[in-house]
Amino acid sequence: MSNSGLTAGIMNLYDQWNIQGFVILSLWLQTILILFAPLKKRTRNVIVVLLSLLAYLVADWAVSVAVGLITYSQKEVRDHHDSQKFPNDDYVGILAFWAPFLLLHHLPEQDNAGLWQRQFIGLLNRVFNGLTVFRQSLPRNKLSVPTILLFVAGTLKYGERTYALFQANLNKLRESMLRAPDPGPNYAKIMEVYYGRKAAKLPIDIELIRDTMRIAPYAVDEDRLDELAAVRHAYHFFEIFKGLILDLILSFREREESRQFFYRRTPRDAFNVIAIELNFMYEVFYTKAVVVHLMFGHLVVRLISWCAVVAALSIFCTIDKHNFRKIDVEISYTLFFGAIGLDTITLFKLAFSDWTAASIQSLSTENRWKKFWKASIYRCFLPLHKYFLILKKINWCENTESIRWLGRARQFLFRRWSESLHQYNLIEYCLKDRFERIWIYPIVELGLKDFYDWMTYVSKKPFTKELWVFIFGQLEKKSKLADDPDTAKRICSARGAWVLQVSNCSKLMSYVVDVDYDQSLLIWHVATELCYSTTDEVNNSGPNHREFCKILSDYMLYLLVMQPTMMSAVAGLGQIRFRDTCAEAKKFFKRKVPQQGGLEEHKMACEMILRVNTDIRPVDLKGDRSKSVLFDACILAKNLEELKGEKWQLMCEVWVELLSYAASHCRATDHVAQLSKGGELITFVWLLMAHFGLGDHFELNEGHTTAKLIMGK
Repeated sequence: MSNSGLTAGIMNLYDQWNIQGFVILSLWLQTILILFAPLKKRTRNVIVVLLSLLAYLVADWAVSVAVGLITYSQKEVRDHHDSQKFPNDDYVGILAFWAPFLLLHHLPEQDNAGLWQRQFIGLLNRVFNGLTVFRQSLPRNKLSVPTILLFVAGTLKYGERTYALFQANLNKLRESMLRAPDPGPNYAKIMEVYYGRKAAKLPIDIELIRDTMRIAPYAVDEDRLDELAAVRHAYHFFEIFKGLILDLILSFREREESRQFFYRRTPRDAFNVIAIELNFMYEVFYTKAVVVHLMFGHLVVRLISWCAVVAALSIFCTIDKHNFRKIDVEISYTLFFGAIGLDTITLFKLAFSDWTAASIQSLSTENRWKKFWKASIYRCFLPLHKYFLILKKINWCENTESIRWLGRARQFLFRRWSESLHQYNLIEYCLKDRFERIWIYPIVELGLKDFYDWMTYVSKKPFTKELWVFIFGQLEKKSKLADDPDTAKRICSARGAWVLQVSNCSKLMSYVVDVDYDQSLLIWHVATELCYSTTDEVNNSGPNHREFCKILSDYMLYLLVMQPTMMSAVAGLGQIRFRDTCAEAKKFFKRKVPQQGGLEEHKMACEMILRVNTDIRPVDLKGDRSKSVLFDACILAKNLEELKGEKWQLMCEVWVELLSYAASHCRATDHVAQLSKGGELITFVWLLMAHFGLGDHFELNEGHTTAKLIMGK
């Protein structure tokens, strides 16, 4: 067959099946979005992220093309009556019948809550195009009734998504949290009375009364929290601490309530509560939870939409279809069962969500009618709901064969975040990247160097229970020292100095006080790597501080280098210092370290750095043109070695301070943005610090001051 004949055959095949192909493609893209889009908060797997992004980008295009093809084909049938291509007028009716399915299939993601205006215009456009297609099929459209039912279902669901985008923005959330305006005491009236009696030379005085609030203890009776109790407490604190995202100041009472609750919790229960609380924040900003869990969204929209689709399917089954092509009928049934199946999946996810569990816990506070219908729906599957909540909990240190398969299943289906920490090591990067490679130039020219580095040099380590227990203990200890918000603010401003001061290590103070944060982080990162790679100390009797240092060090460098947006508030010249340090390290390794690969090469590189004589400070010899901190870190590592066995715990506590400093200074909106990308440990630390009352987002004083007029006789 010639090329022209092959091309003609392909074009003919496209002309015959283009509409059917795009309609089925739209269904498949909808399926991918529903199944894979939520996985982005559980994993940073590149394939999953790219698949979801590609499906989202293609979905809108596929819907637009399908609607355009349907409109053009209907016009062609009316104008040319091509009986070979379009056997009868019923083909026009079935094309109009497929149009509302595209409303059901169009699922915009909610990564930017400011796009609700565009989605509203999209809704009007889709409805107008659908009505145009439907009008062109009249008056001989025997599928008019099921088509109208599908239009009702599609318009309701598209409208629900648009309204969710409208609600999921910072301004709306801020309005919902602002208390009623409080004008305070009637100043004008008080002053009128005061000076009136003064003028009449009558005795009067103003007394300031301090109204101290009594802190009502929050319910903390449970020594250990079961799954439903954890959801109840998480929702309670979510309603309070979502104000952090809006830069609102929380009250002294809310601070004390939270502190007392978390003091009574084990580190594991505290982590579970925080994970659920962050999941609520994620769903408010990145899903339709705001709408779905309202009475209207939860009952009316879901019920009407589902019933309309089922009714349309029932009517379609009873209609005489002998004039329709068999393939078109089969595609119609596929679209029906796909829509019902996807609705069922969505309903299943809704039924076993954390919001539903929170609703179960609120039965006692609602009126009798709400109690009745919620109890009837929820109580019947309460045991099953508890089982799914167990699957969502983080699975720490359980490696037995009996549950390993379950761990792999929940990894993508149930867990609330990625449960891992990314690692990025400066020494390892410089050893691998010290020799120029010609094939890397096109990657640099295309602007893909950061992506290449992320794929090549970033690794992951599981987040362990022992590391969380250590971080929790450090923050809890500092919280108990911070009796008032002013002291808490000063503690949060420490980035290693507090630990060194308590440990009487004034010799090391200059590496955290006299340098910028990003400079301090790089110095401590390289020093940690030098100490770690040149010693083989193992501690089997307690916390493995050496491993904690390594994990936190590589994790913080990953944030500084690979997450510059998140660290922008504290990064300073971080990127410049990192590049200069890498340049000096590569130059040194080319001359001193033979290329052999593996751990031996890494260990040799660290040993060679430590052998350099550092009697003269690098800044005194090189000046300040280069921002490299390689040999400043070498000096710090030598000072740390003098501490012998005490150095690992000290270094670990310094790393927790560096982590908590970054967490408290990172913008709240950046923390929330990470929830849709797999989550980060720094976000958990940020919220734990807030629950412990550490930070500058609380009222400084307890209670309020009011004035009282005291009149003498």
